[in-house]
Amino acid sequence: MARPPSDEAFTELVVASWPSLYRTAYLLLGDRGLAEDLVQTALAKTYASWGKVRDVDAARGYARTTMVNTAASWFRKKGWRNERPTAQPHDDWYAVDRLADDPDERPMLMAALARLAPRQRAVVVLRFYEDLSVADTARALHCSEGTVKSQTSDALAKLRGLLGEAVIPLETGSNHD
Repeated sequence: MARPPSDEAFTELVVASWPSLYRTAYLLLGDRGLAEDLVQTALAKTYASWGKVRDVDAARGYARTTMVNTAASWFRKKGWRNERPTAQPHDDWYAVDRLADDPDERPMLMAALARLAPRQRAVVVLRFYEDLSVADTARALHCSEGTVKSQTSDALAKLRGLLGEAVIPLETGSNHD
């Protein structure tokens, strides 16, 4: 019988996977603090099951799936809101200085993502950032493939309205299964 992976192996997983998990969490939630909380929660859940892990190479995917499932459960909570209070209320609550290292369009895209409903944002992030198929996205969000398709369509339509067709072309995602 194989030995469970060591705590050192878990530490290596955390160090290697934190940046990509955090980026995905930030895109899902649009808030740096909540993104950190989500990643920490997912990694804590992953560690709770660490003794059962037989393939350390699959642990990164397990942590990502755990994170997406946790975010989906947060979205289902009655008190979840896609709005965050700020010192100065404005539509673009992603300040350019917070994203100074990003390309010029990134702040505009992040602001547009923030205006999507949580489920729509999750579908866009999983389909186009994480490059998951419709089926994989449906499994990750515990919904039907039809829901993924309709949420994707609605989200892209809203993004086109906010960003223009030059940024989100009409054929985006149409053949991306």
